[in-house]
Amino acid sequence: MTATNPYFDDVLSTHVLIRAWLSGEAASAEHCADLLARFSPDFTMVAPGGMRLDHLGLSRFFQGAGGSRPGLAMRIADLQLIQESAAGATVSYREFQSLPGAENTERWSTVVYEKTPDGALLWRHLHETWAARAD
Repeated sequence: MTATNPYFDDVLSTHVLIRAWLSGEAASAEHCADLLARFSPDFTMVAPGGMRLDHLGLSRFFQGAGGSRPGLAMRIADLQLIQESAAGATVSYREFQSLPGAENTERWSTVVYEKTPDGALLWRHLHETWAARAD
């Protein structure tokens, strides 16, 4: 039996929260607050289209997007630990999203984690890139 990786577990559980929030399955302010608590106050992001977000921008996005994607399905695959240290880790993964009546999307993502002194894992940086199509 292999030990679970806490960073992989966090990627997966964070995406469960994201999908529930965006799909509207979870609509409470507490759910959104629990989701946002996973991100460092110093969080930065580069979205697949090149837009940059900080923690305030991410907070505004999630607060405004709750329930905006009914039927959203998400799948995470190909989790890889790039590096790990006492201060955190870097993890890459593939993310697949589908919405009823919309084209499926696929992206490559890399998350940089910071580990707090009490052991909490926070998303410090996220970089997403659209996956190339093999048409």
